[in-house]
Amino acid sequence: MCPAEKVKNVDRGWVIPIGGAEDKVNNMSILRRFCELSGGEDGKILVIPTASELEDTGPRYVEIFESMGAKSKFMPINEREDCFFDEIIELLHKSTGIFITGGNQLRLSTILGGTPVAKLIRSMHAAGVHVAGTSAGAAIISEHMIAGGRSGPTPLEDGATMAPGLGLTNKVIIDQHFRQRDRIGRLLAALSYNPFITGLGIDEDTAAFISPDGVLEVVGSGAITVVDPADLSHSSMHDASHQDAITLIGLKLHILAAGAKYDVNTRRAFI
Repeated sequence: MCPAEKVKNVDRGWVIPIGGAEDKVNNMSILRRFCELSGGEDGKILVIPTASELEDTGPRYVEIFESMGAKSKFMPINEREDCFFDEIIELLHKSTGIFITGGNQLRLSTILGGTPVAKLIRSMHAAGVHVAGTSAGAAIISEHMIAGGRSGPTPLEDGATMAPGLGLTNKVIIDQHFRQRDRIGRLLAALSYNPFITGLGIDEDTAAFISPDGVLEVVGSGAITVVDPADLSHSSMHDASHQDAITLIGLKLHILAAGAKYDVNTRRAFI
C-alpha cells in the first residue's frame, strides 16, 4: 500500500512514530513538539485511543494537549461500526493533528483497517495533517506493521508476526520499546522477509520526526536503531526451518540519539 496521493501544492503532513512511554509529566519534549507542529494554540488535536482498552487513555492525552494550549478531543472508537459514524468522521475532518495511542496494534488494525476512518487519516495526511503514534500507534503508521514476535538479539524464522498498517509511509518499518524489550531480533526477522525498506527500532521516550521530504530527526531521551538492508547480499529466510536462526549478510546499522538525522529516501545518516 503506497501513501495516499499527495494534494497538489500542499506538503504532506509529518509522521511521528514514538517508541512508547514518552514523558508526560516533566518537559514533555516529544508531545510538546508534536503539539507545536500541529498548530500550537491554534491546533486541533484528535486522540485515537482505540489500541488501549483503558478508559483514561484518551482523556489523559486530551488533558496534556490542552495544557499546552491546543484544542483536543478523543475519538471513542471501540468497534469497527464506530468508524462509519458521521460524528466520528466530522471530528476527524476538523483536526490539524492526529495522535494514535499505544495498546494492542492488532486491535488497531482489525478495528480501523479499511474503514472510512483509516481512509480519511491517509487522505488527510496527504493533505498536510500531521500524524503521531506511540507504541502500537507507532507500529501501524507504516505500510507493513510488526504485530508481534520474539524478544532477543537473534533473528529467527518465526521471530516476527506481520500485518498491514495504515501505509502513511512505505519507506520504513517500525518497532517500539526497542532497547527496553530487546527487540533487535524481531526487527531483523521482519526485514529478512523482504529487505526493501529501512528498519527503525525506537527506544522508549524517543521519537522519529519524519518531515514531508523524508528527513528523520531524533527527539527524546533514548536512541533510534536504524537498520539499512539496501546492501544485503544474502538472507536465509527463504529456506529456514521452523525456529531456525536467520543469516543476514551486508546489513548497515546506525545508532542515532537526539538531534541526529536520517534521510529515508537516500538512506544517509548525518548530524
